[in-house]
Amino acid sequence: MKPFHWWRTVFFLIPAIGLYTVVLGIVSLISTLFDRSGHFAHKCARTWARLILWTTGVKVDRSGPMPALESSSVIVSNHASIYDIPILFTALPHQLRIPAKASLGHFPFIGWHLRLAGHLLIERKNPGPGIIKRMKKMVQQNASLIIFPEGSRSPDGLVMPFKGGSFLVAVDNQLPIVPITIVNSPNVMRKGELTTRPADVQVILHESISTAGMTRQDARALAKRVEAVVAKDAKKV
Repeated sequence: MKPFHWWRTVFFLIPAIGLYTVVLGIVSLISTLFDRSGHFAHKCARTWARLILWTTGVKVDRSGPMPALESSSVIVSNHASIYDIPILFTALPHQLRIPAKASLGHFPFIGWHLRLAGHLLIERKNPGPGIIKRMKKMVQQNASLIIFPEGSRSPDGLVMPFKGGSFLVAVDNQLPIVPITIVNSPNVMRKGELTTRPADVQVILHESISTAGMTRQDARALAKRVEAVVAKDAKKV
């Protein structure tokens, strides 16, 4: 007999998220005809995130210094659950963008939203020119980029080693880094499981780290520095 939360996830939550995605995806796509900045599309994404958390029963508590809304930064977070993006979209009032494979831009609704709302779609074979163009546009829109430099989701909430290459986009564009620790998100949905549960999640913001004057040779040391900041508040769950 499957546990209650499995049945709830499969027969209630997944259909509900599908409905949110279609409806808000359509509104987001229509908005890009009139708002090329992607600002209204991001409001749709925040509404989508909040509905997902509300339906799942996830409460988010944010603490720490809030970075300025009118400037761009690179938000660096640990990653332990597929829910981390909705959690960050709900917790932060900023215009947020995420990196994704360019091929995802052709997927209905979510992919179309990513492509038209100014997210960082990356061509694996030739990433350079596309990243430079989209980062320039993102900065012009006062948007911030979310990255998860561990490369994959942690199974227990503890922070895995940060990859130096993830920080090149911040160094190349001389953007400040905002370290964030997400605590307890694995208890919402663990890696490899198709079961969600209500949970209380903490989003802890740390002091921004300037990249002014840094070069690509500093990326590995920068990754270690940010990793230490994020890891100190992470907890095993």
